[in-house]
Amino acid sequence: MPIDYRLYPKGWRTFSSQIRFARAASQCECRGQCGLHGGPHGNRRCMERHHEPALWAKGTIRLTVAHLCSCNPPCDIPSHVLACCQRCHLRIDRFRHAKTRLTRLRARRAIQPPNYQIPPDPPLAI
Repeated sequence: MPIDYRLYPKGWRTFSSQIRFARAASQCECRGQCGLHGGPHGNRRCMERHHEPALWAKGTIRLTVAHLCSCNPPCDIPSHVLACCQRCHLRIDRFRHAKTRLTRLRARRAIQPPNYQIPPDPPLAI
């Protein structure tokens, strides 16, 4: 999905590069924030690396910057972000994406009600 740089602070590209390559050394920084990478020995760091073949999916890894905060507009505070592979980033954002989808779905239904009827519940067998 293309990024709309108007929603981010000035200098976002430089900040993003610094997080992904200088701080994270081109490796996903996720240590279980996505719900994966846990185990009996604690959380381990995701092994995906930028521009290398994906270990757990098809394709090539692209590191992205995931916000752990709910700042609006998105902030450029280093402690609020992680360099993440696509899989970890999408999993970190899954609840925000679900909320956005539900909000848009409700708005769409308010504008155009569905043109189907819900069948009544069947009678209970006693």
